[in-house]
Amino acid sequence: MGRGKIEIKRIENTSNRQVTYSKRRNGLIKKAKEISVLCDAHVSVVIFASTGKMHEYCSPSTTLVDILERYHKHSGKKLWDAKHENLSSEIDRIKKENDSMQIELRHLRGEDITSLHGHKELMALEEALETGLASIRDREMELFKAMKKNERMLEDDNRRLQCMLHQQGIDMEGGDMENGYQHHQHHQVREYQPQMPFAFHNLQIQPIQPNLQERF
Repeated sequence: MGRGKIEIKRIENTSNRQVTYSKRRNGLIKKAKEISVLCDAHVSVVIFASTGKMHEYCSPSTTLVDILERYHKHSGKKLWDAKHENLSSEIDRIKKENDSMQIELRHLRGEDITSLHGHKELMALEEALETGLASIRDREMELFKAMKKNERMLEDDNRRLQCMLHQQGIDMEGGDMENGYQHHQHHQVREYQPQMPFAFHNLQIQPIQPNLQERF
């Protein structure tokens, strides 16, 4: 009993569609390799998945660009003309814009101004220079103010550090003087402490007893 004919249509189930894509893609690339080896043919296969991921195969003896050029030559179809025309137009536009900017830059430098024949053109150039000069002066003033501000901040920091160092020096000197004074006072107390005569060290004071003999 043979296999039933499968209707060729989009597989709605996402998982089944992905599995089928993977199997058919691998089978197609395998067949391309086989025909390239068995028949010495130049084969190239390019496949884009629905996710945008690309898979490709090209015969080892050639490149995809070579195959496309041969296709272009044999089929007579101009694959690149539309793209090349767009690129050529864009290149021409960029060249013209660049040339115009170069001329304007030379005029701003005061070069090649003989090409300016109209009074309005010269006035426009003068206004552009004055506007640029005003912007430069404003920027210069901003930088000058910022530099002065930084100088004042550095001076304040320097004065604050000097005050801290000076205060620390005073505290250290005061501590040394206080310690010296206390040591001197302690030394004087020990030096001038009254000393008891040695003869009185072992003296015992006896209580006064009445003389009983005198009473009789």
